[in-house]
Amino acid sequence: MTDFDTAVTDRLLTTTRAVRRRLDLDRPVDPALVTECLRIAVQAPTASNAQNWRWMVVTDPAKRGELARMYRRGGHGYLRAAAAGEKDDQTRRVYESALHLTDVLDRVPVHVIPCVEGRLENAPGIVSASTYGSIIPAAWSFVLALRTRGLGSVWTTLHLLEEQEAAQLLGIPDNVTQVALIAVAHVTGGDFKPATRRPVEEITYWDTWGETR
Repeated sequence: MTDFDTAVTDRLLTTTRAVRRRLDLDRPVDPALVTECLRIAVQAPTASNAQNWRWMVVTDPAKRGELARMYRRGGHGYLRAAAAGEKDDQTRRVYESALHLTDVLDRVPVHVIPCVEGRLENAPGIVSASTYGSIIPAAWSFVLALRTRGLGSVWTTLHLLEEQEAAQLLGIPDNVTQVALIAVAHVTGGDFKPATRRPVEEITYWDTWGETR
């Protein structure tokens, strides 16, 4: 038996989407809500109980503008070309919405950059896996907590093409790795539905790679 309403949790897990076109760019986000969601996020597992996640919350308009310019420099040309050349309708819409985000990211009221202590240049695979395993579960818990409070988010990584510049802008130390930039805002309404995905039976292997049930 479980104390959870699985219908509710399954709906949360299957309908949490990257909300690019439906972010409310004019409504402020209460900092207390962000802190509340981060408090939930740090309950996620962390390798060797290191608790080495760190969170950079950016609300200053000028700094958000600079981060948006970094994002645009890194991603605008790539996303425009990818959208123009994509044949699959669903994937093309994703590229087009990501391209839209490059134009409005500076107006998204909160940027949250999940960080983890340590650098991974030339690190063995096990070190990279355990390091990212200490921050990505927490960051996704943060996204889920936002959703349950009526907030939308977009997990992005394009600003990492200029990670050093972002670190200088925000005073992030050299021994800290930025993992993403999560754009946070209220949403403008509408329903969220599960996305189209390949059947899990086709991509799940049992005991030997390639063996499906």
